[in-house]
Amino acid sequence: MARLAEKAAAEFVGTALLVCVVVGSGIMGANLSTDLGVVLIVNALSTIFALALLIVVLGPISGAHFNPVVSLVQLFTGQQPFAETIVFIVSQVAGATAGAIVANVMFDLPALQFSTHDRLSPGMLLGEVLATAGLIALIGVLVHRGQEQFISVAVAAWIGSAYFFTSSTSFANPAVTVGRLFTDTFAGIAPGSVLPYIGAQVVGAAIGVAIIAALKRAE
Repeated sequence: MARLAEKAAAEFVGTALLVCVVVGSGIMGANLSTDLGVVLIVNALSTIFALALLIVVLGPISGAHFNPVVSLVQLFTGQQPFAETIVFIVSQVAGATAGAIVANVMFDLPALQFSTHDRLSPGMLLGEVLATAGLIALIGVLVHRGQEQFISVAVAAWIGSAYFFTSSTSFANPAVTVGRLFTDTFAGIAPGSVLPYIGAQVVGAAIGVAIIAALKRAE
């Protein structure tokens, strides 16, 4: 039980810091420039560096999922028990919400707010499917090959790249999606877009699992 509490705390803190970085860097970028390209670059670079560091620091404690679909894939593949998966997901969603609130407060904005940034379109949902599928496949392949030491850099590189090649700017994470609901800033997502995004992410995760299985057979 004590070990599970440590893992849950790591998932809470890691996801909270990740969302705080995503939201905070979006606010800072918007404060520095009215050029959306510049804002996106600030947002992406900050997220890339923070994500890699968080995985390195917290990975030995909880595996550094910070993402419900990663935890669900672990459950589906028999690498994590059901009860632990539920605890992880609750911790991740709670952490994501806390991270958004902290970022709001840090920039002297109302602590709790709802985004008005509508992100709902077929193209954006396809972007979420692709970003999440790639993320899950990448992690699975590296684990299968015994190359876990590369996960921090590889995951950060994939998410950073997907910031720019997907129309959705690559949320690829249901907890982060929920957290970003609570900030009406550059990184926010409107309530009506949240469930479709999460649905797209789940579909992407399933495709990612299929890709892992296909690559394993090919080897």
